[in-house]
Amino acid sequence: MDNNNLQNENQNTEQGQYQQQTYQPYQQPYQQQPFQAADSGLEEPVSFGDWMVTMLLMCIPCVNIIMLFVWAFGSGTKKSKSNYCKAMLIWMVIIGVLSFVLAGAFMAMIASILQSEGFYY
Repeated sequence: MDNNNLQNENQNTEQGQYQQQTYQPYQQPYQQQPFQAADSGLEEPVSFGDWMVTMLLMCIPCVNIIMLFVWAFGSGTKKSKSNYCKAMLIWMVIIGVLSFVLAGAFMAMIASILQSEGFYY
């Protein structure tokens, strides 16, 4: 460095005007893309006819449980129908557990009554 550059640099640092330049790579300005759902067809409401077929199939024993699992966890089912089927499966589990507990309590009550009356089985 020659003396003129060194002297100018010293004057700039003394006056607080010295600015260090850092390398910043060129960046494209961020452009937000509109949201596009991958399965936008699955977000549409379920039609009236589809609900009628669903309710008809829910009346058939054994088929209803199988179809609830297919609709609840299948990839091609509309989201509202999938959520409905998941809720129905949870209600079926709750009702099954409560039925088992109440049936056990009822059987214990019957056994207690029979035993107090002198009937032994």
